Amino acid sequence: MTQTAPAAPPPSPTRPERRLVLGVQHAIAMFGATVLVPILVGLSPSVALFAAGVATLIFHLLTGGRVPIFLGSSFAFIAPTALVVKELGPGAAAGGLIAAGVMYLLFSGLVKLFGTERLLRVFPPVVTGPVIIVIGLGLSSVAVNQAKSNWWLALATLVAAVVASVYGRGLFRMIPILVGVVAGYLVALATGQIGPDALAAIRAAPLLGLPDFHAPALDWRAVAIIAPVAVVTFIEHVGDVIVNGRVVGQNFLQNPGLSRTLFADGIANMTSAAMGGPAATTYAENTGVLALTRVYDPAILRIGAVFAILFGCSPKLAAVLKSLPPGVLGGVSILLFGMIASVGIRTLAEARIDFAHSRNLIIVSLILVLGLGGASFPIHAAGTTLELHGMALAALVGIVANLLLPAQRAEVDGEGEPERVLH
Repeated sequence: MTQTAPAAPPPSPTRPERRLVLGVQHAIAMFGATVLVPILVGLSPSVALFAAGVATLIFHLLTGGRVPIFLGSSFAFIAPTALVVKELGPGAAAGGLIAAGVMYLLFSGLVKLFGTERLLRVFPPVVTGPVIIVIGLGLSSVAVNQAKSNWWLALATLVAAVVASVYGRGLFRMIPILVGVVAGYLVALATGQIGPDALAAIRAAPLLGLPDFHAPALDWRAVAIIAPVAVVTFIEHVGDVIVNGRVVGQNFLQNPGLSRTLFADGIANMTSAAMGGPAATTYAENTGVLALTRVYDPAILRIGAVFAILFGCSPKLAAVLKSLPPGVLGGVSILLFGMIASVGIRTLAEARIDFAHSRNLIIVSLILVLGLGGASFPIHAAGTTLELHGMALAALVGIVANLLLPAQRAEVDGEGEPERVLH
């Protein structure tokens, strides 16, 4: 797979107050999705925030601090985790999520054994480009569903973020998401969009308080239900690391290496689960922030991780962020997810994929339609059902199509010579 050669990231803002504000922006970008998952599965949102911050710091420690990635609650584990929490309890769910982390360690060992280069051959730009588009546009329905709760509020948030990004100067140009969220929140307050219950919860919440941690328990039924999902999230991990590398302009599959990022993700996931939090995964929301701000310093994300830990230890601050109206979250999400999809388009353009060849058209078409059309493929194993859908299904189909479809000669070639096909 062709990627931009590793290069030093642009200099990070050196003033401490700027770095702190940029870190807060990353913490806010991951907040909505990170607290939504535990609410859906029956776990503690405060534990999820605390665990996401710790998981991110562990990931950075184990990858040498090179990869600007933030880890938050994984949506892929929602259905099996909710089932286990309901039937067997949160402790058993934590044990199953730890087993999923062990699966990541096994995948890391296999990549180390067989080498990353073999994997790169099945992820050329004609596959990775549309997969990145699927990652961004696959989340677009989330953004639109949030925004349509109040389109005017979403539009005010979006316009504020765009104006800050395009016309802002200095710090304001680096924090368009934070500017958008603050502007949207002020508009919501002024128009009565934040209800009295939310305001009362903010006033009543204590400033400091430890999250409600709970210990894991080993239950093989939970392991059988939850652990197989790691097969799906393995593909998502590869896709997210590729997207992050494309945004930053470095090849993280080679340095620090896919085996190392998988190992770090596995340990981080196990740590989150051991605290009683949900599964941790690399977050596209924060990659969108990187693409928008063009500040790629991994230390900024570590600052964001510290703020996530503080959010988990501050019920009052968490209550303020939890009161963010869906319209505000939708406004910034439209921009973030669109930026990710744009990176996929850029990947295809920079690789100069020749769409005069039906082979390339077929591969891209299959990935886009299956990834965005809601297709799903159930796999029955160990008494449970593992469902491939979205980006994981699109990536798998794209990989198989790229391997099986032969390279083509030019369909129209006046010289009669075969034309080089990029794939």
